[in-house]
Amino acid sequence: MKMRKPHGKFLWAGAIGLAMLAADLLIAMPFGSFVSEAQAIVGRPATPGSIAGVARRTTRRVIRRSSIYVAALPASCIKTSVNGAVLWSCGGVYYQPYGGRYVVVYIN
Repeated sequence: MKMRKPHGKFLWAGAIGLAMLAADLLIAMPFGSFVSEAQAIVGRPATPGSIAGVARRTTRRVIRRSSIYVAALPASCIKTSVNGAVLWSCGGVYYQPYGGRYVVVYIN
């Protein structure tokens, strides 16, 4: 049984990528750059222009969990949604389902 080296394609792709980057840095291109400037870095949602970072920070600012858990909701609770999160409003106190029980949350 003959074994093939699977790394050949990756080496060529890496070599071509490095050549493009070197050409971009060393040669002045009249039509622009091969590599454009990134406005938001993938995997870094805390960058200012990142939609994922804005949504995450907004949700954290609005809903805060407490350390108070209850097994069952009080009577006359109303199901509502805040920023896409399902909450139960029971007389001014908000509860969020969590692992088979409910946690008291604060909305700011």
